[in-house]
Amino acid sequence: MQPYLSMAGNNAWANATLYTALSDLDAAAFAAPRPGFFGSLKATLNHIYEVDLYYLDALAEGGLGRSVYDREEVDTVAPLAARQAEQDQRLIEFCRTLTADDLTRRVTTERKDGPVSERIDHLLVHLFQHQVHHRGQAHTMIAEAGIAPPQLDDFFLDYGRVPSADTFPR
Repeated sequence: MQPYLSMAGNNAWANATLYTALSDLDAAAFAAPRPGFFGSLKATLNHIYEVDLYYLDALAEGGLGRSVYDREEVDTVAPLAARQAEQDQRLIEFCRTLTADDLTRRVTTERKDGPVSERIDHLLVHLFQHQVHHRGQAHTMIAEAGIAPPQLDDFFLDYGRVPSADTFPR
């Protein structure tokens, strides 16, 4: 389904752009306290990554559920960027194979108080919104770290579209 594939492409491009901006941060600067909900770039970007693990597992009906949260945080930028890129590619491939019938199909998410059945289209929209929300927080933290925040919204329109966006599905 094209709109979902486009959003997955935008998501992957925005994450790659964000991580490129952070590529020179050392572990201490990555973990340094910063204003925001999670308090550091490390915590914020690890949160994005692990929530992607959670929802992609639910969408693929992988059965891991909440156990995806039982992991050590990634301490440095490059390894977390690589792991995020793998999940972004998983999301692109999932969206590439979506059919109209898949959108209303329900999958199970494991919640603290038990399993919840959710529609695939609703989970995808939530996942994209979750990414945008927390990347916005990371964007502010980047500025606070003295790094010029990258433009993250020049993906869909032809005007202002950056060449790096052309490597992802639109």
